[in-house]
Amino acid sequence: MAEWLSANEALDLLGTQPQTLYANVSRGRIKAKPDPRDSRRSLYRAEDVRRLAQRGAGRRKQAAVAAEAIRWGEPVLNTAISTIDDGRLLYRGRDAALLSREATLEEVAGLLWGAGSLSLPQPGDASGQGIGAAFEVLARRAALDPPTVGRSPAVLRAEAAGLLADVGVALAGTEPRGAGLYTRLAARWGRSGTADRLRRALVLLADHELNASTFAARVTASTGASLAAALLSGVAALTGPLHGTAALSALGLIEEAERVGPERAVMNRLGQGVPIPAFGHPLYPEGDVRAVELMANLDVPDVCRELAEAGERVTGRAPNIDFALAVLTLSEELPREAPLVLFALGRTVGWLAHALEQVESGELIRPRARYVG
Repeated sequence: MAEWLSANEALDLLGTQPQTLYANVSRGRIKAKPDPRDSRRSLYRAEDVRRLAQRGAGRRKQAAVAAEAIRWGEPVLNTAISTIDDGRLLYRGRDAALLSREATLEEVAGLLWGAGSLSLPQPGDASGQGIGAAFEVLARRAALDPPTVGRSPAVLRAEAAGLLADVGVALAGTEPRGAGLYTRLAARWGRSGTADRLRRALVLLADHELNASTFAARVTASTGASLAAALLSGVAALTGPLHGTAALSALGLIEEAERVGPERAVMNRLGQGVPIPAFGHPLYPEGDVRAVELMANLDVPDVCRELAEAGERVTGRAPNIDFALAVLTLSEELPREAPLVLFALGRTVGWLAHALEQVESGELIRPRARYVG
């Protein structure tokens, strides 16, 4: 009979971070199964763990280790901002799911920026126009704002607050005056009754350790460029279909499920050799906690619930945050741009936190290339 290890036992043998264990599970290198004593946790096949441990990363070439690190492997940058630990997303050690039940995005910004309480400047007169407006304001400021080098953390945090306010105007508008970002966003979409659900989504999206857009923002910040330039890099990376616009693919899948039924929609995609969008996440082998938390507070339409069940049954992977954002958009009758706008507005807080942290480190991010020509 196969021997099984707890997560802590597996990590002790591997000598790695939890993210690496989860990545090896998602790649099929380590077999995992639910812990019969606690369904929230997993057990890992000892034979697989020991085989990987014996490889000894220290005996491998540095280039090979670095190459794997940049593909869902070991962390490549130190950060005190957020991490995923045993299936939980933590913001400076605090559970993001629990924070989303009460906190606002502005309060999370104060936490992640190390600023305590945070007061945003009063918005100007411009109305929310969406992602295009955010690109415009950030491009304009990136061309004019001073670089970060030689400026104090307090001054940079004040500048970060101004940038969040500007992005907030671009994405959420200005009305009602004096209201928080989530309330203004709900008003812009004419859905005041969904304001609290938008608040929850924004908090859950505020940061997610070293994802692609955050890495882009940190690389830019590492050069000494302005905070606005770092934000612009983050927004640009976010717009890709493998990142911030993945929820659009999930909306397409839901629409197909409405036409042909959830089971058939899933089988159609698999029959075409196309992965099922918005299911599974390498850092959450037991399910994306952000999706669970967000959907627990939604009136999930039957077609979405049945699609989630069918997708998980067939693929063995639970719905992720992109699926939850698609469900939020459908159930609350939000515009199709809603997932990307929510992602951009929430993640602006995280990008700025990482940019501030990178500036404080004083290090330039400059990986090497492995020439294969």
